[in-house]
Amino acid sequence: MARSAPPGVDPARWLEAIAEDTYEMVAGLELVTPVLATSVPGLDDLVWPGTEILEIGEDDPVKDVLQLLKGDQAAIVAADAPDLPPLLIGKLFRELGRALITVSPAEGGGAVALACHLPPPAWADPDLDDPDPVAALRAQAPGRRMVAATPGWHRLRAPGDAERLDPGLEGWESTRALLTAR
Repeated sequence: MARSAPPGVDPARWLEAIAEDTYEMVAGLELVTPVLATSVPGLDDLVWPGTEILEIGEDDPVKDVLQLLKGDQAAIVAADAPDLPPLLIGKLFRELGRALITVSPAEGGGAVALACHLPPPAWADPDLDDPDPVAALRAQAPGRRMVAATPGWHRLRAPGDAERLDPGLEGWESTRALLTAR
């Protein structure tokens, strides 16, 4: 995520800002208990007191992270989507009424978020960076209707991606502050 810092913005501060804004969006959802799963040390000051923090390896598969989560359903949101509309997370959970796993694809490939029933389906090996995660999961599934897709969004993966941030959307204050300060 730090590689997507625009020119003139400290990459470490950029990483913290977009992770904080993504966390804040999730933490603001009703009926959702946020958990921070991170391979970056020192992000515990970004979350509300009492938030569970899962330390994971940078290359840990999503299926392993899903195994660590509690509850009936869970969503994993890519931390590089600070302006993700909360409605898109709600759509992921709504689709779990008809599928075992749902994916919100990212513009340019990959996934912005995915949700599934817990425990996750044994056949599912999701990858948020797969070029076509919906097709990949459908190929893994024993039946096509086990994987649903919802509307997609964008992620911040390269320096020019900050131009995709929607100034009309609420939230993403930390990221917005960095962009206006440069």
